[in-house]
Amino acid sequence: MIGKPSPEGDAPHRVPVEESIDLHAFSPRDVVSVVEEYLAAAASKGFLEVRLIHGKGTGAQRAAVRRLLARHPLVAGFSDAAPGAGGWGATRVVLGPPRDVTS
Repeated sequence: MIGKPSPEGDAPHRVPVEESIDLHAFSPRDVVSVVEEYLAAAASKGFLEVRLIHGKGTGAQRAAVRRLLARHPLVAGFSDAAPGAGGWGATRVVLGPPRDVTS
């Protein structure tokens, strides 16, 4: 489960970890931390591939997500989702064993 702040600003409520997450439900300022938490939870559940739905818009959220993915130790690779799964409005992420990303 991923924590998501409630609209009233109270304690976060829990979002189940599934094979995809729609980031529209989160404040743009929280998206990177949500994705970090989601990737860890998805990997711990044994998912080998997940989909991050960030939308098309201006591309700012997509860029922020992909900057994180490029340096995240659990990410083996990523690409645009298939056309029927969101195309460039979503990112397909392949998870793998933790890797060293310090270099």
